[in-house]
Formats: sequence, structure tokens, C-alpha cells
Amino acid sequence: MKSLRRMIRFVKPYKKQAILSMVLLMGVVVADLLIPRLTQRIIDQGIARQDVGMILTTSLLMLGAAALSALFSIGNTLLSVRVAQSTSADLRSAIVRQVQTFSFGNLDRIQTGQLLVRTTSDVSQVQMIVQMSLRMLTRAPLWMIGSVVMLITTSTQLALLMLSLLPVILGIIWFFLTKARPLFSSVQAKLDRLNQVMQENLAGVRVVKAFVRDEHENARFDRVNSDLTSENIKVMQLVAMLIPTMLFLVNLAVVGVVWFGGKLAIAGDFTVGEIVASINYMAYSLFPMMMLGGMIGPLSAADASAARIWEVLDSTPDVQNRPQARDLPDVTGRVAFENVTFSYSRSNDFSRFGGARATKVATTADELVLNDVNLVAEQGQTVAILGATGSGKSSLIHLIPRFYDVEQGRVTLDGVDVRDLPLDALRTQIGITLQETVLFSGTVRDNIRYGRPDAADEEVVAAAKAAQAHDFITASPDGYDTFVGQRGVNLSGGQKQRIAIARALLVQPRVLILDDSTSAVDVETEAKIEAALEQLMADCTTFVIAQRISTVLNADKIVVLDRGQIAAEGTHAELMVSSPIYREIYESQLGDGEAHHG
Repeated sequence: MKSLRRMIRFVKPYKKQAILSMVLLMGVVVADLLIPRLTQRIIDQGIARQDVGMILTTSLLMLGAAALSALFSIGNTLLSVRVAQSTSADLRSAIVRQVQTFSFGNLDRIQTGQLLVRTTSDVSQVQMIVQMSLRMLTRAPLWMIGSVVMLITTSTQLALLMLSLLPVILGIIWFFLTKARPLFSSVQAKLDRLNQVMQENLAGVRVVKAFVRDEHENARFDRVNSDLTSENIKVMQLVAMLIPTMLFLVNLAVVGVVWFGGKLAIAGDFTVGEIVASINYMAYSLFPMMMLGGMIGPLSAADASAARIWEVLDSTPDVQNRPQARDLPDVTGRVAFENVTFSYSRSNDFSRFGGARATKVATTADELVLNDVNLVAEQGQTVAILGATGSGKSSLIHLIPRFYDVEQGRVTLDGVDVRDLPLDALRTQIGITLQETVLFSGTVRDNIRYGRPDAADEEVVAAAKAAQAHDFITASPDGYDTFVGQRGVNLSGGQKQRIAIARALLVQPRVLILDDSTSAVDVETEAKIEAALEQLMADCTTFVIAQRISTVLNADKIVVLDRGQIAAEGTHAELMVSSPIYREIYESQLGDGEAHHG
């Protein structure tokens, strides 16, 4: 239960409410423990002596005790709910804030579905156990201790009978607890897999329909759903065995009290009232054991969930600020790669979080993605990067904003190693459109000024015009207030790309990175975007990754990557003479195509 105990730090901010909740719970226990004693008094002093006044007075006392118990219980419930809900809210915030600190390497390891389960289902398990701890888990030992004390004052012999059963009951609880913990961990892992399949299914539902693969997806979901169901059944079977076992022991104890107490009563050493009180105190002392037995399932589930949450909270971001990190006063935008070597070996260890993806990635993780790359982009230059799929183009530009860190060599901005710059300060100097265009639910205006929330409307419009997005935005009835659906579902691929370019331009970066950002845009619009960028971003250093060679013809420098190394570098004219690879790409796209055939 170590993982669960560590969650106390999230309860500490609400310790006053938690303590008051437990104080009220003590009041509930005291009031409840008075009832059997008052019942004994009614039987032995009221009914036996036919004293109606005694019966009435004692009955009123019992009513008062019951009312106090109810009031204290209501107060305890309200406070425990408040503490549990506040704790879970803080826990969810902590997970999200931690994820925001992760580098791309961390996010490569933890899949989105796993994070969703940890933020929702796992947090709910912890929330439930916090609330139950302030109610049942605290009440159970108080009730048991108080009942034993009251039972001893009633009959020492019966108390010893009850205490002899405690080791047996605690042993049974411990046995079930050790068996349940790994099963609940397995259930949460199966739930991870279910969420992953469901997420992929929903995200790719259009592809599923296009390729008529609905039966395949249904079968895939049925498999993981069946796995989760089977694991849940195992857990429920274990829990189902526990409660009847505990109930049998409680009934056995009650029978023992009735038999032994009856013999004492016949001998005149015990009264009927004492027998009734003893039975009640016996039940009160053993019932908490049943409560604890019933809590084995939730406790095991919460501990397994807590361990999974700590996997996220204990993860160290692969990319962090160095202690000596300092700001650059005036950034000009000169970027240099000096003997840069990089691989995903450190970033792609999936073993901690499991999943089928781990085996696949581990086989290629040690291969170098970039090997001894040297490249300089001067201020204001446009550097185009070409290469086959998997040649390392995106990996190269991801090193500039430190989405990943180099393994050897260094990347510099204005002569300063980017690792010596604060991450926020570095990234505010860089505008980037990623290969996969991501838009957020909200208006078009909100999406464009995502990187600069305080940007004026005039600046938003200027950025949209430069990205050739203004015309299609204003053609919509709501213009810049047009609502963008989840992941930009109501926009075409080209429209999403142009909004993403406008978003990057609005931050007025010193370094602009366009990672295949016009692949869904027609050639004419692409040419207009290039012309606008030449004017608007004349002093900005620009890196362009493109599949169409027409996109890079006018670049100041064209770099051809091949298997993580620079195969050629120069202008279009220079490369047509010196680089067979570049010439083949050019002729296959814009020439007669004969060169590469023959």
C-alpha cells in the first residue's frame, strides 16, 4: 500500500476538514456504542422490574443518541465528500501539469489512452478510497476498539471469546488482500488496452468505413473487451468468497455468545440484558472486520491505480532547463548544427508502460536517426530540407526547439547551445507548424492567436492573409468567429494547414519551422504563401521541410538528407550539377522523368 500512502500529500491541504470529519465520526461511534448499553438497561431495569418510567426515560436517551449519530454522520459525510473531491481535483491537475512538462520522448512512451485512464478511472479509484477512509476505514477500528472495551466491561469471558476470533479474521483479510492486489493491477492494464483500441477506433472511424473494416474493428474491440471482462470476473469471484466467509465467522461468534451467555444466565451469573448487550457489542466488534473485508477490493484497486498515477508523476522530463540557463538579450536567428548525432534509444523505452508497441520500437531504437550532421542557417536565410521518408528531416528540426536533445554535438542559436537557454525563452523565439496539423475546439481567431492570446485583431488578420487563409475564413458567415470542431473536423486539410501557418506567423518568431505544412495546399496557393513569407518574414530564419520540390526551388540553401546524413547541400542550381540524388528528385517531379528511369 506504499503507493496509496504517498497520496496523503494530496490530502494534507485539507487536513482541517479531514480532522473535523474524523472528530464527527468519533461522535457517531460513541453514540452508536451507547445504544446496546441503554438496551441492557431497559431489559434489566425497566422490563424486569416493570418500571415504565425507566423504559420511557431510557428510550428517550436512545432516541437522542440515534439523532446525534445521524447528525454527526451527515456532517462526516459532507466533509469527507468535500475532502475526497478536492483531493481528486488536485490530483487530476497534478497529472495534467506534469504531462505539460514532458518532452516528446516522454509522450512517445506514454500513450494517450493510458494518460486518459490515469486521469479519470485511476483518480476516481483514489478519490473513492479517500472518502471511504474518512468514513468506513476510520470508523471500523474506532468501532471495534470501543466495542471490545464495552464488551470487556460487560463480560470478560465473552470478550476473550471474541478476541480469539480476531487473528483468524485478520489472517483471512490479509490472504484476500495479497491475492486481490495483482488482479486489480491487471484489470487496470486491460482497461488501458481497451481505451487504446477505442481511441484508435474513434479517431480512425472514417478510415474504417472507407476500407469496410468495421467487422475487423468490432472483433478487435471484442477481444480486449472480453479480456477485461474475464479479469473483472476473477476479481469479483475472489471478493464474492470473502464476504460470506466473514459473515459465517460473525454468525459463529454470535452463536458462541448466545450459548455461553445462556449457560451463565441459567446459572444466575448473567442477565438477559447483558446477553443482548454482549451480542450487540460482539456484532459491533466483528462488523468492522466485515467492513474491512469488503474494502479489500476498493483498497487493492486504489493502490494499483495510485501506483499507475505515480508512474506519471514520478516521470522526469527528458528535456529540462539547465541550472545555468540564461536568456539571449537580442535573438537574430542564426542556427547551427555542429556534429549532431541523435537516436531515439533513450526516448523510446516503452517497458515501464507496457503495450505491444514496446517490442516494435525496441528493435530499432538504437539506430542512429542523425549521424554527424553539420549545418548552418544564417539570419534571414530559408533552408529547405529534402529527403526520403525516414531520412531524419523532422527529427533534425525537432532539435532546434528542444523537443528532443542531441546525443552528441550541439545545436546553437546565435552561437549559444540551445540547452543553455531556458525552454520557454527558446520556444517563444520559434514559430512551428508540425507535420500533423492540430487545431483546438474554439473559434478560428482563438486558434490563430493560440501562441499570442493578447494579439490584436489586426495582427490576426495580417497573419491569416500571409498564410492565404483570410479569404476562406471571411467567406464563412461567422468569419473569424467560426467555430472549429474537435481536431478541425469541419475544415479541409489545406484550410487547417493555413490556419496552423497563420498561428506560427503571429508569434513573430526569429526562427520559423514549416514541417511539410503545405502538403494539402494547391501549388498556386503555396506560391502565394511563399511570396507572402518572403515579405513578412524577410529577417526570419526559415526551415522548410517539403515533399514537393517546387516548394524549395527558391530557397537560399537546400539540404538533401539520406539515412540521417547530409548527402548534398547548396542552391538549386548548384545541386542540379553536383547532386545525383537531388537531380533525380527534380526530374521525377518537374522534368520529363527519364533521368531516373534510365
